[in-house]
Amino acid sequence: MSAAPFAVPVPGGELAGGQWNGDASGMPLVGIHGITSNHVAWSVVADALPGVRFIAPDLRGRGRSGGLPGPYGLVDHADDVARMLDALGVERAIVVGHSMGAFVAVRLAERHPDRVERLVLIDGGLPVHGDVDLGPARDRLRMTFPSVEEYLAFWRRHPALGPWWNDAVEEYARYDLTGTAPELRSSVSEEAMAVNAQELDGSAGYEEALAGLTLPIAFVRAPRGLLDAEPLYDPSTVAGWRGRLPWFEAFEAEDVNHYTILMTQEGARQLTPHLPAPPRIGHHPKEN
Repeated sequence: MSAAPFAVPVPGGELAGGQWNGDASGMPLVGIHGITSNHVAWSVVADALPGVRFIAPDLRGRGRSGGLPGPYGLVDHADDVARMLDALGVERAIVVGHSMGAFVAVRLAERHPDRVERLVLIDGGLPVHGDVDLGPARDRLRMTFPSVEEYLAFWRRHPALGPWWNDAVEEYARYDLTGTAPELRSSVSEEAMAVNAQELDGSAGYEEALAGLTLPIAFVRAPRGLLDAEPLYDPSTVAGWRGRLPWFEAFEAEDVNHYTILMTQEGARQLTPHLPAPPRIGHHPKEN
């Protein structure tokens, strides 16, 4: 089921996004996507939660919010999400962030604590000390494509998504395209990506913000990373944060990578135990 689109006012224009089950009662769920992603990345998870109001923005500089100007910092994204909640009449929500979106979720909880019931961080949100190879993602933003089919073919060659290609991944890729043939391109602003890439190391007060949170946090780690190889997080890093924060629970997903933890049925069934509705199928990820 596709999300119902929305657009809400923010500085510089309108923040776009999608909403599933907009008339559902109970605590809403807000999903915040990754550094070169868009709200469609949540479609498999949203479909696994048919009784939950699921709201997901396209962050500033991505998707249908691609034309919004900076600043693009994590705190700016967090404030945009708070404005989105105001516009959609949501007082408080469970907030789940994937990859860079988990960092935004932490900043949202820091800056707007009355809006966040609890956090679910999916393979993101913990400071990354060391090199994260975002070169392939950056290169994609500089490319043009003569047709939609060529762009889909590019994604089918992606080592972390191609082997697990499904309708949701195709919808996600199609939504990312902007422009006109023969010069189609990704909707993601390279400037926005570059700004946020510099913030993943915990600088600018981020690590202190995470350490200062006192709400429940569930962290789910993918055992394989952005290119279906080395994981983004070493288990010792996760264990370190679990030792620092008594309300931090850590879980290990099985047989998924940084993307398929979100965009496949196998990944979604491992996430639903941590989200508002009880899981419909599958098993609970094992606790570390």
